[in-house]
Amino acid sequence: QVQLVESGGGLVQAGGSLRLSCAASGINFRITTMAWYCQAPGEQRVLVAGITGGFSTNYADSVKGRFTISRDNAKNTVYLQMNSLKPEDTGVYYCNAASDYFNSWGQGTQVTVSS
Repeated sequence: QVQLVESGGGLVQAGGSLRLSCAASGINFRITTMAWYCQAPGEQRVLVAGITGGFSTNYADSVKGRFTISRDNAKNTVYLQMNSLKPEDTGVYYCNAASDYFNSWGQGTQVTVSS
């Protein structure tokens, strides 16, 4: 059974930083594409950043140059380093694990950026 557990959210002032972590179990982590999504209040869940098993990354235009996604295959963990945070980054951040056989989500962690 796939399990994704996020941590690291919180309240931060604009311009500040947070690092989100997502610990995965029940999957062959090193070959699984991992991603972070954000769902702002009243909005759809949108892709923030993704990283493949081959360490290729992609980012939403709104976070390029500010956010960095990384993975540690030894710890089965994916990270999202968020710098220069803006109020519009506020939302629930969800970890996602996807392959040809499953598409799984964590429970989400709240990020709130105050102006």
